[in-house]
Amino acid sequence: MKKTIFITGASRGFGKLWIEALLKRGDNVAATSRTIDAYKDLSAQYGSQFLAIKLDITDKAAAATAVQSAKEYFGTLDVVINNAGYGVFGAVEEVSEKAVKDVFEANVYGTLWVTQAALPIFREQGHGHIIQLSSVLGVWSLPTLGIYNATKFAVEGFTEALADEVKDFGINVTLVEPNGYATDFGGSSAVVSESISAYDKVKEALGAAEGLLPEDYGKPEATVPAILKLIDSKNPPLRLFLGKVGLKKTERVYAEKLKTWNDWKEVSEEAHG
Repeated sequence: MKKTIFITGASRGFGKLWIEALLKRGDNVAATSRTIDAYKDLSAQYGSQFLAIKLDITDKAAAATAVQSAKEYFGTLDVVINNAGYGVFGAVEEVSEKAVKDVFEANVYGTLWVTQAALPIFREQGHGHIIQLSSVLGVWSLPTLGIYNATKFAVEGFTEALADEVKDFGINVTLVEPNGYATDFGGSSAVVSESISAYDKVKEALGAAEGLLPEDYGKPEATVPAILKLIDSKNPPLRLFLGKVGLKKTERVYAEKLKTWNDWKEVSEEAHG
């Protein structure tokens, strides 16, 4: 069945691949970006099936207007994908105040503003699906990515609560958690903090410890069938890993956490009073 999808930050990477696949199969798509020049080819090819919207997701009022305009243009809204966001690289001590505030504005507040804008529409319709592009780094942390981790942990937190808040309205909620992919995540869209030499050994150790081989990075185009299945699912999951690496490491990380919590169980229970 034909659906209408609103997606943020889809001018490249995962988002561009996904909207091309959605349009090709006949869905309606409204896609946002800070500049809509990147969408000229899609606008020309798909005409009224595609709506390009210029949007800075950190502007709450503009986000609300963008979502509403997509609903009015297509007459309905079935899926909202919060894909916009970027990475910040640097040890916690290295990251500047501006870099921290800016990435929280985009990754957390921007995602929240679009989500809040979609909810009244979905409640009135009695159906809808909110998909948040999180990361395996919203489930566990890596040194030198702590601030990016923090933004994704925040999205995971409010989205998990949201899922329980809106399930009786017929609204589904999913966190998509990719592992590493051969995208521009660490390229032109990323912010790299000024280095403090004291952390050089941490960075070197991280590279050696993770030691990802080329085959450990997923192929972005391979995510397309998974996203289409997720959008079409009548009972979508709250969380969906993308790739082969994320779940393996998550199982290991959480086994270690559970061991530590159980090792300290007696102390924890004594603190109950």
